[in-house]
Amino acid sequence: MNNWNLIYQHFDRVAINIFGINIYWYGICYALALVIAFLGIKYFIKKDKYPINNNELDIFFIYIEIGIILGARIGYILIYDPNTVHYLLHPWEIFNPFANGKFVGISGMSYHGAVFGFITGAYLYAKRYKKSVLLLMDSTAIALPLGYILGRIGNFLNQELVGRETDLAIGILVNDKLVHPSQLYEAFLEGFCVFIILFFIRRRLKYQGELIGLYLFFYSIARFIAEFFREADSQIGYFYGISMGQILSIITIVISIIFLFIIHKKSIKKQQL
Repeated sequence: MNNWNLIYQHFDRVAINIFGINIYWYGICYALALVIAFLGIKYFIKKDKYPINNNELDIFFIYIEIGIILGARIGYILIYDPNTVHYLLHPWEIFNPFANGKFVGISGMSYHGAVFGFITGAYLYAKRYKKSVLLLMDSTAIALPLGYILGRIGNFLNQELVGRETDLAIGILVNDKLVHPSQLYEAFLEGFCVFIILFFIRRRLKYQGELIGLYLFFYSIARFIAEFFREADSQIGYFYGISMGQILSIITIVISIIFLFIIHKKSIKKQQL
């Protein structure tokens, strides 16, 4: 085996220890993902001439980031965590980074929960400040995959969400077997590829809501494909050969198609009036 195959045996998930508190590479990547997404949103809002000024964007970003963090964590608790009932009865522990008096951080985030939180945050902002929620979500759609790339790299460095077993040379040794580095596949498919698609089609779109709808559509397809290389969560397993991630992707694909159909139909009606 080469150094790549054995990377987890030589790589420390802890980036730095400050006064006895471990700072993990995952946390650093997650923080950088938020920064990159924010900078990307600001850049494309200016480049594509969205009617949103910097002050409005700063406040909007606070709304959606709170929504994303809350949604991602709560979504994980409701969908994936085996201790769902415990957390529902002790909700203050959902964001508790300590266990037995020791700082262990917070682990477990759900993408689909984050999407729900994002939509909720965008809706609440739009309602309070009387903005178009579709325009707001469109303005952020293209930059979301950029942050997602770092998020999946963080999963890889944290040695979580590992892939299925493989005999390919690219495999990573985990628990005495080679597995696909599926987190990096996801970073490429769900992050980079989706970004490239949105980058080239964004100026051809005509209706508000199209870009965010297409983002969800293409992301879900990429996620469905990537799940074939990713090991299902041990506490959930497979449903007739497909994972929970694939089930949620199918649901999101259907929702995004219905959403795109509705906004197209409404836009055509407005043009006819």
